[in-house]
Amino acid sequence: METNEENKKGRREFLNQGIRLSMAAGLAGLGFYLVRKSHSEKMLWQLDPSKCVQCGRCATECVLSQSAVKCVHVYDMCGYCDLCGGYLRPDAKDLNTAAENQVCPTNAIARKYIEEPYFEYHIIEELCIGCGKCVKGCGAFGNGSLQLQIRHDVCVNCNQCAIANVCPSEAFSLVPESKANKLVGYEKKK
Repeated sequence: METNEENKKGRREFLNQGIRLSMAAGLAGLGFYLVRKSHSEKMLWQLDPSKCVQCGRCATECVLSQSAVKCVHVYDMCGYCDLCGGYLRPDAKDLNTAAENQVCPTNAIARKYIEEPYFEYHIIEELCIGCGKCVKGCGAFGNGSLQLQIRHDVCVNCNQCAIANVCPSEAFSLVPESKANKLVGYEKKK
């Protein structure tokens, strides 16, 4: 027969075990909630234009045959200059559209006359290889309105981005879709 003292000890152990199990279940539930919440939002690779050094690796290191990194034009920043450093070579003899005067090796920038001395520049994404030559010229001789950016409608969102692995300036990072950088003045074409 159990004594009163043994009976109290058994109840204490039972209560302690119950409390421990309740706490473990609560912590497990909290952990599951946090993991589920962190994985519920899609993660995207993002290129930070302020860190990009236009090394040219975006054009050659992407797993896609044509890189998902493209030049985008932030029109709100552009001066629509005749002498566009992202369009014309710094040593161009004439300010015309001849191939030898253009910075872009694939002719992916279209130049349209507006009025003297203004021209509008459009990126032809199908031709853009993401080499960054126009971005480098725009940053060196202009206002930086040409920027490289990952086109998420093209990117296959590799678990480990091949470009991010070789980027010398560590300009690539995984970010939640809601916090992906949006370029001012850039609207996605449909």
